[in-house]
Amino acid sequence: MTQNGWLQIAVFFLIVLALTKPMGSFMARLFEGGRTFLHPVLRRLETLTYKVVGVNESTEQRWTQYAASLLAFSIFSFLFVYALQRLQGVLPLNPQGLNSGNVSPDLAFNTAISFVTNTNWQSYSGESTLSYLTQMAALTVQNFMSGAAGIAVAIAVSRGFARQKVNGLGNFWVDLTRATIYILLPLSILAALFLSAQGVIQNFHPYTVVKTVEGAKQVIAQGPVASQEAIKMLGTNGGGFFGANSAHPFENPTPLANLLQMVLIFIIPAGLTYTFGLMVGDRRQGWTLFGACAVMFLAGVLVCYWAEQKGNPTLDRLGIASRASATQAGGNMEGKETRFGIAASALFATVTTDASCGAVNGAHDSLTPLGGLVPLFNIQTGEVIFGGVGAGLYGILLYAVVAVFIAGLMVGRTPEYVGKKIEQKEVKMAMLALVATAFSILLLAGLSSVAHFDGPTKDAKGQPVAHSYWNPPGAATANLNNAGPHGFSEILYAYTSATGNNGSAFGGINTNTPWYNLTLGVAMLAGRFLFLIPLLAAAGSLAMKKKVPSTSGTLPTHGPLFATLLIGTVILVGALTFFPALALGPIVEHYLMAGGKLFAFAPLPLGS
Repeated sequence: MTQNGWLQIAVFFLIVLALTKPMGSFMARLFEGGRTFLHPVLRRLETLTYKVVGVNESTEQRWTQYAASLLAFSIFSFLFVYALQRLQGVLPLNPQGLNSGNVSPDLAFNTAISFVTNTNWQSYSGESTLSYLTQMAALTVQNFMSGAAGIAVAIAVSRGFARQKVNGLGNFWVDLTRATIYILLPLSILAALFLSAQGVIQNFHPYTVVKTVEGAKQVIAQGPVASQEAIKMLGTNGGGFFGANSAHPFENPTPLANLLQMVLIFIIPAGLTYTFGLMVGDRRQGWTLFGACAVMFLAGVLVCYWAEQKGNPTLDRLGIASRASATQAGGNMEGKETRFGIAASALFATVTTDASCGAVNGAHDSLTPLGGLVPLFNIQTGEVIFGGVGAGLYGILLYAVVAVFIAGLMVGRTPEYVGKKIEQKEVKMAMLALVATAFSILLLAGLSSVAHFDGPTKDAKGQPVAHSYWNPPGAATANLNNAGPHGFSEILYAYTSATGNNGSAFGGINTNTPWYNLTLGVAMLAGRFLFLIPLLAAAGSLAMKKKVPSTSGTLPTHGPLFATLLIGTVILVGALTFFPALALGPIVEHYLMAGGKLFAFAPLPLGS
């Protein structure tokens, strides 16, 4: 670990800290109906939007109406994205002539769900699969819409804690519109211009064919990248224009662009913690949430950085590493871009999995076992370490409910949080969300570890049936590139990422098969809506309660004591739920690596 690496981490964190209060104040004023400095420019666009879609901005919705609006919007978005993929061959802005055959029905299903749920999992390479129109009208638009929907839900849940004796949580359509027009659009435009200045491309040119020094032909893919790059980070979406994502020089060309992209990932989730404090009338509550997230973030990045800098001791025994130490010379650079190095790569891997973004600037599959454990466990916490846009705030509030409930059991008092009594319904809804996501991860990962496809070998007439895309031979594990515990980690990470609506992958697993496309799609739906809807139900219940005054027996929910309790709850729930699975993957791989055992990079059975 170097001074330069420490400095990069410190500078990033200080920038996020400095932006948290102004960003949070702006969002609080915006969603509480106040006038911001952008209103003279954008208010007319907002009111025009309401007229076009027929929304009365003064109308309040109960939690059931709010949830129904969200579901209706998501269903329409899914159908639109699915149709655009399947019809791209007959639509314009397709200079490469990519047709609907590039996107099979199950892949279109997976991708549509992925972008609608803010997951942006990609079982394909964008430059060879999707047209410019599909990239922009389907994927980039959903980067805005799914991110705005997450912000809207976070604000609705915050209103549940802030309001009393009311049925309404606000209006989904109004919150969605304001999040898009006043937050995501202006910041995306500024970020896209900056990224373009750094060298991120933005054009509609056909792919360029060049001749290499050796005389071979090379196709250089290009397109409208900067516009998608900005919102993919700001909206914590993560779906890249290129298959290499932010490791591609056209998406992320310089260390300064890399720093901006990480700041964009955290700026809204961190700001929302301060927004919550303002909405409930106690800024200390917001800073407590920020502090808990910050401690978990710093712990994760330091472990990941340390593990990657230490490298693989087995390489020294093979005569590959430096003879001066028992580790790789300079640390583990496998799967990392030299323009970023170990510190920036470890920081990016931690940030993107803390915040449900899923963008990557290196191969997570090449991380050391403990280095890979950090992003995996980050997602398994429920993406609450700042988390995604909106999703992080309502996720950490879920854990706050569980934390005060546990504290109430310990002292024998009815738990309270920001003046609201936490009773049976709220605890049940919180536990439903936690159990549903854990069930999705563990059940589907377990099934994929043992599932075996023995399609028919003969048809009804007794003729041999050739194996095909829809009739794949062998087991689900045949799609792995690694054996042993690392292969299991690839499967576990895939379903963790899908359920956590993150979208990143270890990268050593081929998921573009009917089994993985369909089951990962189901995991994304479970992770989004079985987590989100129970929280809206709890928020609706809380909004109808009156606030109770604090007494000498009330547990303070601000300050270091509650932050520690909150951190302990997040880690304890994650450890109890996922430790057995993690023990079979990265933990046992770490000890095997220390003993000199490595795993071949080849599609082998898990037991090999």
